[in-house]
Amino acid sequence: MPKMKSVKGAVKRFKIKKNKIKRGSAFKSHILTKKDHRRIASLNAPKYVHSANMDSVKSMLCKA
Repeated sequence: MPKMKSVKGAVKRFKIKKNKIKRGSAFKSHILTKKDHRRIASLNAPKYVHSANMDSVKSMLCKA
């Protein structure tokens, strides 16, 4: 039986925590001068994968 290979793009984007999967946020890399500081702070806050997508992300990471 062949090895299980994880999706390398998913490995770079997601981190598995105790019972959640942490993810990044979009729209925080450039053109930050026109964005409000509260918006930038909320983009830097931790975000987690929705429960509807947990199984697919776990299968990409070979953790299912």
